[in-house]
Amino acid sequence: MTESKFSGVHSGAPFHVENDTTAGYWHHRPENTLPPTDMMGAYMRNRPMPAQQVEGRKAWIIGSGIAGLAAAFYMIRDGGMKGGDITILDAMDVAGGSLDGAGNPQDGYIIRGGREMNWNYDNLWDMFQDVQPLELPVGFSVLDEYRLVNDNDPNFSKARLMHKRGQIRDFSTLGLVRAHQWELIRLLLKRKEELDDITIEQYFSPSFLETNFWYLWRSMFAFENWQSLLEMKLYMHRFLDALDGLKDMSALVFPKYNQYDSFVRPLVDHLKAKGVQIRFGVRAYDLDMAVRGDTHTVTAIRAKIDGKNDTIAVGPDDVVFALTGSMTEGTAYGDMDNAPVLERGQHEPGDTSDWMLWKNLAKKSPIFGKPEKFYGDTARSMWESVTLTCKPSPFVDKLKELSVNDPYSGRTATGGIITFTDSNWVLSFTCNRQPHFPDQPGDVLVIWVYALLMDKDGNYIKKPMPACTGREIIAELCYHLGMEDQVDAVVANTKARLALMPYITAMFMPRAAGDRPHVVPPGCTNLALMGQFLETSNDIIFTMDSSIRTARVGVYTLLGLRKQVPDISPVQYDIRNLLKAARALNNDEPFPGERLLHRLLDKTYFAHILPPLPDPDTSLRERAESELSGLLGSGEQAVGRVFGWLEKVRGNFTSPGRRKDD
Repeated sequence: MTESKFSGVHSGAPFHVENDTTAGYWHHRPENTLPPTDMMGAYMRNRPMPAQQVEGRKAWIIGSGIAGLAAAFYMIRDGGMKGGDITILDAMDVAGGSLDGAGNPQDGYIIRGGREMNWNYDNLWDMFQDVQPLELPVGFSVLDEYRLVNDNDPNFSKARLMHKRGQIRDFSTLGLVRAHQWELIRLLLKRKEELDDITIEQYFSPSFLETNFWYLWRSMFAFENWQSLLEMKLYMHRFLDALDGLKDMSALVFPKYNQYDSFVRPLVDHLKAKGVQIRFGVRAYDLDMAVRGDTHTVTAIRAKIDGKNDTIAVGPDDVVFALTGSMTEGTAYGDMDNAPVLERGQHEPGDTSDWMLWKNLAKKSPIFGKPEKFYGDTARSMWESVTLTCKPSPFVDKLKELSVNDPYSGRTATGGIITFTDSNWVLSFTCNRQPHFPDQPGDVLVIWVYALLMDKDGNYIKKPMPACTGREIIAELCYHLGMEDQVDAVVANTKARLALMPYITAMFMPRAAGDRPHVVPPGCTNLALMGQFLETSNDIIFTMDSSIRTARVGVYTLLGLRKQVPDISPVQYDIRNLLKAARALNNDEPFPGERLLHRLLDKTYFAHILPPLPDPDTSLRERAESELSGLLGSGEQAVGRVFGWLEKVRGNFTSPGRRKDD
């Protein structure tokens, strides 16, 4: 865990900025004045007093993605710094990093990805409850806008999985047999330290990788079979509360517009109004450091500024926040008639890459991790996305059949991605609420398409996806929808913009302890790292929330703030979530022992925590006895004794209380 160097200002005990719920048992005691390590809520909204004077201190932030913008936000809101003392540096000419969204109806829109979220993205909501949205009156927040949209327009999918050229595949259950269920349960029980460098396909049986569960999971989170089992475990814990909404995506909430207009623009406006400066055309590639024993202090930032080498001095009281790695670095673009052409090597990103800063840091000390573990094999971290700008066509007609609401209605359309399980590419597409861009014409729909496997020929177009033009990808999509005979009519009213991203799932590559640096590496006095390639206590990666978490940990640590960043939401420990997750994993059938729990808790205060049984209540006793026989074997005497004990306990729960003097 990362400790503030200003520990002990109040109690003399170590103060942990970054919490870790798994570090030990928490309980109330006089010396424990801080709440549990994963507590969320209003009590965590305290504004700390600055631990030292920040007047005149400068902050340099390398990268204007969500992590860099969040670092600036928290330095101002919680650290008391002036916006004019904060400068963000970025090699691009637009803020937002991987949170992009651009284009127009004439040339076609483009988004390299989208954002699907759930209710416990606590860092994200903590920040955006204080940021003014683009379209609501002054005083409302981005969080208010998000709730306004999603509370009144529930998200779900009626065609989550498809196959056989246009047929909806039965996705009513996760399709797990008992052996698959035990594989998942054992994974949840394993310690993180046991899973270094183990891949998903090394752990799971081949049949598990053909289940509904895995198609739903891998397409939603973009996991490849050869990637990190440890990361999948962390995802299981992080989204345990959403497991029963995995099938139809009812666990998700989506922004009103694309990720750039929904999040980046409001946040940039907020920061600029506070005086924060953003300098574009600045590619930082190294940090000069003064090393004294085990301490590292940044003294200068080496950068190419408008193509020329330059140095930015870092004062003795200044702080530096640096992005490590980039999942959208080196994106190659294509269009209707041109396939994308990668300019990055398969094993080395090159000196002009955004990976260069982390590479140079890693040369200085092992505390900065091993970036080559993540960028070193693009064939296994790459996939491609396509943005379709559509006017009415046979494809739009088919889309209407598959959508929850008419896509032109402004309400939930497909409710998330639709995945073709028999696609050689594992092809998916989605239509989010329209318009997806504020300036989008009423007769235009913006559709996002992506695939996971880049080395397989298509089922219809006999080429790997990266070798295809936009026309050919549209043809492959039409084939899987059973309408390949209408490709020409679709192409005539559709524009495709392609994005091939060599590092898009680099953060999922198999890893071991020490491969990723901590947010504030040991001994760093004025440097915090940000982004998707960092070690945090229990959080996942590839989310806006995790990027914001790294920024918060860095700000609170470097500014010496006595304020904690809670561990991930404690929903994984909630007995209600454990019970409904067990039911979901058991294909929505009562799990072993569930009927016994119903028999025990029936007519008690806690009866509501159990999922409703599909059987009539009148058969509960008989079914519970049968279940107990299955658990204990056929010994009638043993079953009778246990059931008698169970009935006695139940009687104690449900019988009327008596006065002490009765």
